[in-house]
Amino acid sequence: MTRKTLLAIALLAVFPLHAQEVEADSNGENAQLKKFMDSLHFQTGDVAIAPAKAIIHASSSYQMLGAKDAQRVLEELWGNPPDSDVLGMIVPKNAGLMGEGSWAVVLSYSAEGYVSDKEANDIDYDDMLKTMQQQTMDSNIERQKAGYGTIGLNGWAARPRYDASTAKLYWAKDLSFDGSKEHTLNYDVRALGRYGYLSMNAVATMADLQSVEADMADVIKLAEFQSGARYADYDASSDKTAAYGLAALVAGGIAAKSGLLAKLLALLIAGKKLIFVAVAGAFVGIRKLFGDKGSSNSAGPGPGPGGSNGPGTPPPFR
Repeated sequence: MTRKTLLAIALLAVFPLHAQEVEADSNGENAQLKKFMDSLHFQTGDVAIAPAKAIIHASSSYQMLGAKDAQRVLEELWGNPPDSDVLGMIVPKNAGLMGEGSWAVVLSYSAEGYVSDKEANDIDYDDMLKTMQQQTMDSNIERQKAGYGTIGLNGWAARPRYDASTAKLYWAKDLSFDGSKEHTLNYDVRALGRYGYLSMNAVATMADLQSVEADMADVIKLAEFQSGARYADYDASSDKTAAYGLAALVAGGIAAKSGLLAKLLALLIAGKKLIFVAVAGAFVGIRKLFGDKGSSNSAGPGPGPGGSNGPGTPPPFR
């Protein structure tokens, strides 16, 4: 029995309707989805990310959504809270935004200054993982007290790696949410530049790890800083230097804004349900039945502005 069928049954239990009305609602949802998708402006070729002084070279296999459309997808399509820090979204053409196997890469930027990579070869990521797991367990106590579900950091889905030739750091985490049997894949990339770093965050299910990791190898190459803003352009005599290094980017320390997807993980893997006002009320009544990861009872407030973790306090994960 599919999740959509279960949803229809649950809706009937909460709001008794005739079968024809349920089918009509489904048709109406499909029409709304088509209208929404048709309103998005997908871009290909070289797309500028002005605040980051960067360019995304959207190849024939990928397409880009600008800041406004990316924010609309996150808010209107996937039901996430508004976030003006989102600068765009990379969407694989073979995956799309809805349905099984769909995923996307959300872009944001931190102008915290030049992040030194001098410690790249000295970081003990196994030890870091143990610390992050303990922090996650500790934070769950407070999450439960606040009425939120727990989060599990199960391990590295892909061990952190740093490519000095491109100044890009990437890794992936295996996460789980209270009430969900399916694990979440959170794939992170930090492209370092002269004035800060570009965050590229992909979220999918662990079942998609192989395909996502293969695609991310290409996605990582799509981002490039403009001449003058590249990592190699750094001028130690005049440029701002970040107060942290690579380890903080992975562990989730000071740069909390790059933890954007800590509060977005849920909806991306919860069947990519279309959240429109017409059906939002019904979901409120059945969230507990499904353990809906799109509700605040799953992911919690998340790190960063508006969440429980401010600057200088490592979030449970990022």
